[in-house]
Amino acid sequence: METKRATLGWTGGLIFRGGEAGGPQAVIDGDNAAAPGPMLTLLLAAASCTGADVVSILEKMRVRLLDFRIEVAGERREEEPRRYTAIHLEFHLRGEGLDQAKASRAIDLSVTKYCSVLHSLAPDIRITHGLTLG
Repeated sequence: METKRATLGWTGGLIFRGGEAGGPQAVIDGDNAAAPGPMLTLLLAAASCTGADVVSILEKMRVRLLDFRIEVAGERREEEPRRYTAIHLEFHLRGEGLDQAKASRAIDLSVTKYCSVLHSLAPDIRITHGLTLG
């Protein structure tokens, strides 16, 4: 069993900097001013996790990606805790050897099987996705 460890240090205001010991550092700002805030960081983590899966899967399918962007949106509750109730990932892909079937298969595998971040979220959060080929 793997155990991930990180340290987060307060740098003033609502700004924190942290990461693994000896590794790169991320900045998170509770005010969303100097850096993305915690809830935005969670969306970025989900998008980058599934994005990395999609890149890896498409490489195995011998697709040469030329452009890849993910737009991610999260719906939050009005009352505390203001957690996410739904997350939508919109995938925009362009590549050589890429078609609707390959792109859909890579995204579905990531969302339903591989993305550790999505699978770490509460099971009642509705996860949806869309695809645009360019």
